[in-house]
Parts: sequence; C-alpha cells; structure tokens
Amino acid sequence: MEMEQALHAARALVLADLMADKVADADIVSLVEDAVVHRRWWVEQWPEGAAFVAGLIAQDVQDALLDRYGRWPLCPVCTESGDPHALDVEPELGPDPHWVCPKTAVAVARVGRLGAPLEG
Repeated sequence: MEMEQALHAARALVLADLMADKVADADIVSLVEDAVVHRRWWVEQWPEGAAFVAGLIAQDVQDALLDRYGRWPLCPVCTESGDPHALDVEPELGPDPHWVCPKTAVAVARVGRLGAPLEG
C-alpha cells in the first residue's frame, strides 16, 4: 500500500472512531493531524510499516487524549463495573488493529468501526 494512501486511510479510520463516540471536535481533530504528521516520518523511515500505521495513529491519538482530556475510547464491555477504563489497540504493532478490552480480552471493534457490530 502506498504510504500516503495508508496515512489517509488511517486518518479516516481514527476520525470515524472519534465521530462514533461524538468527540471529534476541532481540537481533537488537530491531535489526529499531528499523529499523521508524526507517523508520515515513521513510515518514510520504514515503508514496510505502512500496514501498521492505522493502529499506531489510533494509539497516538489515544495517548494525546489521555494527556489532555481523559481516557478514550471507554470500554463498553465493563460499563457496569464502576471502573471506567479505555480500550487498547491490539496488536500494538501489526495489521488489522482492533479495540480490545484489556480486562476481559474481548475484541470490541476494528479500528475505524467503533459503534458498529464486530464482523467475523
């Protein structure tokens, strides 16, 4: 996959997840843009990593949101436990990243598909 296509696709996936959670305001979209710029350099250095960039950008945005706004995305699996926690991206470095509950190991959605039913 061409580097720019991979970056644009990753950007779209992360924005779709932010919109699904209704948190895609201008400040947060700027965090996505910053992550894309950072990962553009990373993919230029390691072109074979283009297939991994969606999960990495999702993690970058998640980290930036934690620093500025709080946990995202919150786990829908454990909502009744009284212990709100964020989903993790798995694999951390690999293709086809998913949002996964770190406590139950339940795959909630593919990156870019929060709020949609998990496909098989």
